Amino acid sequence: MIIRMSGLLIGAAVGDALGLPAEGLSRRRIWRRYKGQWRHRLVFGRGMISDDTEHTVFVAQSLVRHPDSPERFARRLGWCLRGWLWSLPAGIGFATLRAIVKLWLGFPPQYSGVYSAGNGPAMRVAVIGAFFAHDPRRRAAYVAVSTRITHTDPKALTGAVAIAELAAWIVRDALTERPPLDPFLALLRASGPDDRDWQALVDAIAQAAQDDATVGELTERLGLAKGVTGYIYHTVPIAAYAWFRHSSDYRHALTAVLDCGGDTDTVGAITGALAGATVGEAGIPEEWQSGIVDWPRSPPLLRMLADRLATVQTTRQPAAPVRYCWPAIPLRNLLFLLIVLAHGFRRLLPP
Repeated sequence: MIIRMSGLLIGAAVGDALGLPAEGLSRRRIWRRYKGQWRHRLVFGRGMISDDTEHTVFVAQSLVRHPDSPERFARRLGWCLRGWLWSLPAGIGFATLRAIVKLWLGFPPQYSGVYSAGNGPAMRVAVIGAFFAHDPRRRAAYVAVSTRITHTDPKALTGAVAIAELAAWIVRDALTERPPLDPFLALLRASGPDDRDWQALVDAIAQAAQDDATVGELTERLGLAKGVTGYIYHTVPIAAYAWFRHSSDYRHALTAVLDCGGDTDTVGAITGALAGATVGEAGIPEEWQSGIVDWPRSPPLLRMLADRLATVQTTRQPAAPVRYCWPAIPLRNLLFLLIVLAHGFRRLLPP
């Protein structure tokens, strides 16, 4: 369990950090700037994480503290999100911002969400799927409350369920290579059985797999030639297909989605979590791991979290969350904001 969980958490962070400098860029501009070579480029050849990894940490900490009550888990996650907003994060989705404001105004987690199908619920949910890999009832309950705390559009839940179920499948069946196509498609279909839009997306994935289409070709078929957007019905199908096509090769899976452009940090984090859980931390390129220089939410913290999650899952007893220097977060976020602004100015110049 710890190998899978460590691979998932580190894999998500690596995908997030690698994709962050390219967020919002089109496929064409990414190719012109990066020439298809993915390495850390945020600051002096190093990388930092964004909200995708931070939310995953919040979910993991809440699972450690409350593995036996979705309601208490939701309250703990809401507490984490309120504190996160206080720390002045550099990037935050509008729907998530509105939901956290509602939490600050006293709305309980079951009523704080707003009607949106952004990809926030999908980016933080893989750890729930892996943690409850052998408990479908609790997995469904925790995915639902994790989604509803910020997003209430049924599409948001469908996308989150798909990622959680894929993560659970990876852990439950100890997958190490590409699975058969039919069970993969059946899992996706079961994630949104009554949603015609979702079923049409699964049809497109099925056709792409039968045609042996690349991830980039699938994005074009879905009308995403300029980049994967932050809509959950765009992000999740691309991440899921990239994982299926390159299940045993973390580097190729991540490269395939990052080359698509658009919301690269989030689609990178989701794909990285699934691929990382499949290959384990040892299967993630070392230079991509060591290139992350963030603190205090750092790779060592993620490894401690993986160990704590594995212990809680084995003993079925709640534990204290992993401690870290949270008072340093606002200063870190100020530095992060300055770096992000510098990247914004750089984008005004060619190529």
